[in-house]
Amino acid sequence: MPQGQVTTVPQDGLTTRQRRNRPLLVVHTGAMKGKSTAAFGMALRGWNQGWSIGVFQFVKSAKWKVGEEEAFRALGRLHEQTGEGGPVEWHKMGSGWSWSRRAGTESDHAADALEGWREIRRRIENQVHQVYVLDEFTYPIKWGWVDVHEVVEVLAAREGRQHVFVTGRDAAPELVEAADLVMETTKVKHPMDAGQKGQRGIEW
Repeated sequence: MPQGQVTTVPQDGLTTRQRRNRPLLVVHTGAMKGKSTAAFGMALRGWNQGWSIGVFQFVKSAKWKVGEEEAFRALGRLHEQTGEGGPVEWHKMGSGWSWSRRAGTESDHAADALEGWREIRRRIENQVHQVYVLDEFTYPIKWGWVDVHEVVEVLAAREGRQHVFVTGRDAAPELVEAADLVMETTKVKHPMDAGQKGQRGIEW
């Protein structure tokens, strides 16, 4: 899009304004880090517009603390106190069944993930938020815990102005096809290649 100009004008019957303000389904996938970080950055822009933000983390443990969570919770308190920005909700869905080894069978974790998706579906159908970050949501889809066809159907039918960001590796082809914007992160270099582990302020 050189100088912000579109390369195609579809014959869809929409005005430029209608097409410009159409809500987006965005997928951040790929092997390299930065997928969630990019989605949270977009959510910050939405918060600045006064939009309601809903973050739903799927794979990370309920005990896992990330810097973005603390920052968004602080922004939510700021909105409650001053009216600045938009309201924020942050939810950890499921039981932390990837990076931690918490007790529970795979069927338990699958049920937790499915209930997490059902809560998101209820919110979408009731137009609760303007921005949804479904962090690491590609994994329960990949593992068959959540049906990708149902996800695509719900997201395609969503009403109002509800932007949805899905992050995680190995995004399902059906989800990629349905998305308006897809980003794939590719590793060129990483500190771990030189034996350096994750550090405060960079990984969390």
